[in-house]
Amino acid sequence: MKTTRNKTYKIAMIGMLSAIAFVLEALNFSIPIMPSFIKLDFSELPALIGSFAMGPLSGILICLIKNLFNLLHTTTGGVGELSNFLLGAVFVGTAGIFYKVKKGKKAALIGSLIGAVAMALFGVVSNYFLVYPFYMNVMGMPEQVIMGMYQAINPSVDTLMEALLKFNLPFTFCKAMISVVITFLVYKRISPIIKGTFLNKS
Repeated sequence: MKTTRNKTYKIAMIGMLSAIAFVLEALNFSIPIMPSFIKLDFSELPALIGSFAMGPLSGILICLIKNLFNLLHTTTGGVGELSNFLLGAVFVGTAGIFYKVKKGKKAALIGSLIGAVAMALFGVVSNYFLVYPFYMNVMGMPEQVIMGMYQAINPSVDTLMEALLKFNLPFTFCKAMISVVITFLVYKRISPIIKGTFLNKS
């Protein structure tokens, strides 16, 4: 009976965290040091918390469900959502797996750092080989237009790869680390609710 109740509760928490992630992504905003089409959001935060509390698979599922919601109003033909899912899965999956194996705050921090680095590096690959080629070849946006947005901030940027390394890579890493910091600040207080540990006491 408790096992069934715990599973039901876990499914409900994954759904709730996915909904929160969807809302947080909708609240994205531009920052002056990045081209206007690159937005900052904190939608990986619920997935990271879920990955620590319920396991890496739960965190990855939250990333997936969030992006399935986003497909309902996609402007990228699903390519942006696919890239976002892969980046999020790399981040929270890596952090969650490391924490599940090692446990403890130190393991969570190391796993989060590795996940953030992996997410930033994968973001460069994803944008260079998937997202930007889609915009240029399918959506008809010239590479010069994309580069112009980067060069408006840093005129010395000459190539798309250079732009990704100088702008997107540190941006994605910092974005991930903001989620890490917030998670460490709130996790202890909210993890019993997410884990549903009180269910086993009733």
